[in-house]
Amino acid sequence: MNFWQRGLKSVTRRKGRSLILFLVVFILGNVIAGAVSIEQSTKNVEVETKKQMGARATISMDYERFDEEYNKNPEKFENNEEVLKNPSLKELESIGKLPYVKYFDYSSRAHLGTNKIKAYKPEEEDAEGAGVKHQFNMKGVNRKEMVDVEEGLIKIVEGTTLEEKDVQEGTRNIIISKEVAELNNLSVGDQFVLDVTGENYGEEGMIGSAGNADQSESTVKPEITTFDFPTKIVGIFTVVKKEEVKEKSSEENSNQDWQAMEQINTIYGPNKLVQELSKEMQEKIWKVSAEERVVDEDYETTYVLKSIDDLEAFREEANALLTNDYYHVVASSDQYDQVAGGMQKLGKISGYVVIIAVAASLMIISLIVLLFLRDRKHELGIYLSLGEKRSQIIGQILVELLLTSALALILSLITGNLLAGGISESLLQTDWLSGNQEDMMYYSSMISSDLTPEDVQNTYHVTFSVGYIVSYLLIGLSTVLLSAIVPLLYILRLNPKKIMM
Repeated sequence: MNFWQRGLKSVTRRKGRSLILFLVVFILGNVIAGAVSIEQSTKNVEVETKKQMGARATISMDYERFDEEYNKNPEKFENNEEVLKNPSLKELESIGKLPYVKYFDYSSRAHLGTNKIKAYKPEEEDAEGAGVKHQFNMKGVNRKEMVDVEEGLIKIVEGTTLEEKDVQEGTRNIIISKEVAELNNLSVGDQFVLDVTGENYGEEGMIGSAGNADQSESTVKPEITTFDFPTKIVGIFTVVKKEEVKEKSSEENSNQDWQAMEQINTIYGPNKLVQELSKEMQEKIWKVSAEERVVDEDYETTYVLKSIDDLEAFREEANALLTNDYYHVVASSDQYDQVAGGMQKLGKISGYVVIIAVAASLMIISLIVLLFLRDRKHELGIYLSLGEKRSQIIGQILVELLLTSALALILSLITGNLLAGGISESLLQTDWLSGNQEDMMYYSSMISSDLTPEDVQNTYHVTFSVGYIVSYLLIGLSTVLLSAIVPLLYILRLNPKKIMM
């Protein structure tokens, strides 16, 4: 009879011992399976959520580092313009040439007020004020293929996007939203003359409001200036608005509506056109002379990566190209780390549970198997005295151990997953997994997201995935095999002569 047959018969004949070992492995296996299931589920949530958020990045100021160093040494930042200097256009373009980048764009931004040209507003909202009734955002583009179109934020429904000539020469061709076009009875090909309007309180107004807390701005009458800025409409877009989700609060859906309104009131034009508008606003509204005006390269960048997997490599190489240490790469998926703090906490705890459960399993199974072998000392001694090789005896013990443990592990694979589902459901019904959104970072409109802790929790599902099954069986079988090391050393030390005396 070979050791395979002996091992099988030993399991069936010693039902009591086999049942004890089965129950121990089954109970410990449930703990490991549940923890592995939760850990795998949290990882799946992170991967899927970050994929949905997109592989986009921008260059932004590292406010956390700035605030920390400013609090330590405020004198360092006094009259030090180099510290806050924006990254140069050369640096931004060199980052865009990294192999991880699919395409990129950089935009000049301007905010302007109007009175004659109407901006889109919800019906319940009134005009801004007596001086300026409507507000628009002017967003520059530096490539014919507009990033907002390619990323699905807006859709051109009439006309075309800007041509290469428009981008290079800074022509006065622009693209507006369908809502703004309808409000102002405009269509593709029409001249669009912006009555750019601004309020200038002057130095007295600024000093008065700063020096006297009781003096409101209304006591100082602003100088209202208006000038015409003629443009031509070459395209009309609509905003690709996400549907409202019932599970979201009214505040979250309202925030989504506000973001859509901001997008609707955005006017797209070449970067040079936006810079020209900013220059005229400084001269005509803010009365800034040519000598006083500071020319600074201030662009909002958007880098669209080839894959979300390239993000960390891109971040490392891009940060190395920035000469100003107070600027760094911010990615769209970074918001997940802020919103999903509770989910990440759950994943870490489940990882710790796996480690503790594996360590406990190693000790408990090793002791049980060792005690069983001590009781079978005479049986093993007879095998050795009859000339049986120690390797054959070790093989028999491994067969007994693996047969019993494999059955327990397979059953705990199912029950452990159910256990994980029950625990997760209980936790999701509490506030324990709610993310902390009090100190949210600022993200540009291109990479911003309305992701909430509720969105993350809704993505979380405990299921039978291939990753879960493979991970659990590898951990379980490895634990059982490692726990057999000490008992097998006991077999190697057996002396048949002393046993049979």
